[in-house]
Amino acid sequence: MRSCPDCTVRVEGDWARCPLCGTALEGAAAPSPYPAVPLRFTRRRVLRVLTLTSLAVIALSFLAQLLFRPDQEGIGALRSVWLGIAATWLVVVVAATKRRNIAKSIVYLVTLAGGVCVYWDYLTGWSAWSLTYVVPILCAASIIGLLIIVRVIRMEVGDYVVYSGLTVLLGLTPIVFLALGWVGTVIPSAICGGLSVLTVVLLLTVRGGAVRHELATRLHL
Repeated sequence: MRSCPDCTVRVEGDWARCPLCGTALEGAAAPSPYPAVPLRFTRRRVLRVLTLTSLAVIALSFLAQLLFRPDQEGIGALRSVWLGIAATWLVVVVAATKRRNIAKSIVYLVTLAGGVCVYWDYLTGWSAWSLTYVVPILCAASIIGLLIIVRVIRMEVGDYVVYSGLTVLLGLTPIVFLALGWVGTVIPSAICGGLSVLTVVLLLTVRGGAVRHELATRLHL
């Protein structure tokens, strides 16, 4: 078993440095006393399903453009589908690889991508396509990514509370822009808001009693 020369403590597991002071441990590693909890999914299966779904959505978006709006100019909902698919991929990949600070990563993703598109819209004369299409699509795609994460990754009850709050935030953002009259089309923002409500209901249904208890504890109710 490894030991720390500074703290004079023995450390089980495959630690290379002391968890207390950070000093390099000495001796041979001992097996960790904690069992390895396997994931509830295989990365290959998730990536295969996500890939096939993404290709199908992209193909349908191109087909819809050809059939319904072949002469449409500018950036609309159909031409922004790829951005939502990319956001969903990023959310799922971050969750599958890091498995920590997922909520913070989603907030950074939506803020960065949405901010870039808003600035691009501003530089090209401001037609509000960024708030009308891009922001709702980014928020909806992130919510879908959260649903995939909840389905395939084992989480603590506190994570359900965090993700429920994040889902509400993502759903309210396009609704706020809609209420302020900053968007040109109601449908994308309405769809994102409805998806947010549905997702919160699903999250609270999965671990309903435990989540309500956790909320009551955190809010001191």
